Amino acid sequence: MNYQVAIIGGGPAGYTAAEKAGKAGLSVILFEKEKIGGVCLNEGCIPTKTLLYSAKIYQQALESRHYAITIPEVSFDLKRMVARKNKTVRKLTLGVNNKLKLANVTLVEGTAEVIDAHTICCNEETYSFENLLICTGSTSIVPPIKGLDSIQYWTHKEALDVKELPQSLAIIGGGVIGMEFASLFNSLGVEVTVIERMSELLGSMDKELTARLREEYEKRKLTYLLDTEVTAVNAIEEDKIQVHYKQGDEENSLTASQLLLSVGRKPQLAKLGLDRLNFKRTNRGFIEVNKQLQSSYANIYICGDANGKSLLAHTAIREAEVAIHTILSKPDEMSYRAIPSVIYTNPEFAGVGETEESLQEQNVNYKKVAIPLAYSGRFTAENERVNGICKLLFSEDKTLIGAHVLGNPASEIITLAGMAIELKLKAEEWGKIIFPHPTVGEIFKEALQ
Repeated sequence: MNYQVAIIGGGPAGYTAAEKAGKAGLSVILFEKEKIGGVCLNEGCIPTKTLLYSAKIYQQALESRHYAITIPEVSFDLKRMVARKNKTVRKLTLGVNNKLKLANVTLVEGTAEVIDAHTICCNEETYSFENLLICTGSTSIVPPIKGLDSIQYWTHKEALDVKELPQSLAIIGGGVIGMEFASLFNSLGVEVTVIERMSELLGSMDKELTARLREEYEKRKLTYLLDTEVTAVNAIEEDKIQVHYKQGDEENSLTASQLLLSVGRKPQLAKLGLDRLNFKRTNRGFIEVNKQLQSSYANIYICGDANGKSLLAHTAIREAEVAIHTILSKPDEMSYRAIPSVIYTNPEFAGVGETEESLQEQNVNYKKVAIPLAYSGRFTAENERVNGICKLLFSEDKTLIGAHVLGNPASEIITLAGMAIELKLKAEEWGKIIFPHPTVGEIFKEALQ
């Protein structure tokens, strides 16, 4: 059978594209080898945030005395936390499947292989298509560390299904995933050490606010080893792992009950049969796409983590929308100017647009405005112990080009700045917007005064 749209991969990009195309009346077939929802829904964004929220509630209960609330005994049930996480994932997965059913999407479970620019094979069946979206996501990077293959270590998958808390945890990698797991286990009383090769955590995030977040967690006894390279690991007891590392010319080691790898992710394009097609590729080896997400084959689109542009679920969703709009002959193009990034620690840390570091690298002149979140009455009312900060970056003509917020709920207000950046609003135009009072979002208006 011939389909107008074929999609490989049922993550955020894949299921968004399938639903949108199906609702538009196109015949759609979606191939998924594991679970609908992809990494984000099943073993990434959603389960991580569910556990982090439980940990946040636990921390709030421990600190309730600062808000004039007395709770005699505070404890948590790890087994029930994980069960609640699994229930949340099941509920949302059911919702996605129902959406696909309502959109008349044909779902095929199995590994799809591209035969040519109009043919796919899956489960020994052949399917033809007019347009193909490759939305196969990404996979965890396992670094070539000596001794790693001789120990039992965690990736994000094992960390999300933890049966018993380790006494101590060493995390290799201080990026987004590493920091969120560090926050989770630190909140639950685990002794956590984060080992990062770079001079600071959270690579592309604003360095000043990153340092403040790090300092906040150092107060909570979380240990960081920056500018540090792990050279080897080995088991020294039944339940202990020794991690050998190098800082400059100095070599040392630490012992932990468990090791979590969090050194990043890479696009997942192997075993798809793509070598049969002569795709034009970027210098980094990714399949090159245009602003409509089309590859050098105009009917084949690469969306989400698979194209290597932005390994974020919300980026993948927007890319899928652009691809389907293009198939429907609706003018649209992808913009990466205002993609928000959020670190779901406690406090949250979010940023969108340019950072001071990126502007300095480009030799772009800019103006910075930075104010404490305490300028927001709502923030002050709800936060006794953590200081926050809002930083806005403007071009010389006073157009907003970057915004960075440390403090809760940064994830919920950063979109306000993202909209202003995407629409290229000047400070005067943005300042005319009326914000409800009292809200933390008012901090943007305060910063414009």
